[in-house]
Amino acid sequence: MTDPATPPPGQTKEAISGTDAPPGSLWSRMKADPQYAPEHLALEAVRKLGPEAAQWAERTRSEHLDITDEELASLAVKRFTTLARISGAVSGATGLPGAVLDVGVLAWNQSRMVLHIAAAYGVDPAQGERATELLVLQRVHKVAETARLALGVAAGRERASRLFDGAGARPLSGVMMRLGVRLAQMAGVRAAKRLFAKMIPGAAIVLGSWVNSSATKDLAVRAREMYRQR
Repeated sequence: MTDPATPPPGQTKEAISGTDAPPGSLWSRMKADPQYAPEHLALEAVRKLGPEAAQWAERTRSEHLDITDEELASLAVKRFTTLARISGAVSGATGLPGAVLDVGVLAWNQSRMVLHIAAAYGVDPAQGERATELLVLQRVHKVAETARLALGVAAGRERASRLFDGAGARPLSGVMMRLGVRLAQMAGVRAAKRLFAKMIPGAAIVLGSWVNSSATKDLAVRAREMYRQR
């Protein structure tokens, strides 16, 4: 069997990796409603990244007929922990905006990893319940019931924002700080250190890759335990 981590002929690494950062429309929603940023991110991740994860699992299984669920999950973990390790160094943005960008990209790619792990174990990554599981696995909410309630609120606020677009604008600095704190919570406790270190020249370079990789590996262990039982 060929190495499943090697892109098939004619397919680039970028074609496999997909989108590495949250789409602009999601950033807009999260800035407009920072308190529910994790919920908005989880909903968008399942909508946008769930089908991608399902296609990846199906394609990889068809190309490597003897690959096991565990091997497929390991492949996803390896790919996204590597991506997490380097993601904090590529934005080039500094200060609070750069910190928020870093933790947002990290939370997005962690969500991608969880959905790929789900697909590796034969769980539909595009099904709506995955958003609930993302929030519990990423410890935004302790139990599924409260996560579902928060997702319902976020979905309702998303619909309402289309009716009141631009209303109630708040100072950008305060919004960015609240957004950064919520996304750092989603990306892992250690990511909060990353958030504030980013605002100190030099500190973020040393702390960033370790924080991102460690938080992502911890999440991978929890996700594999959950979906392996399915």
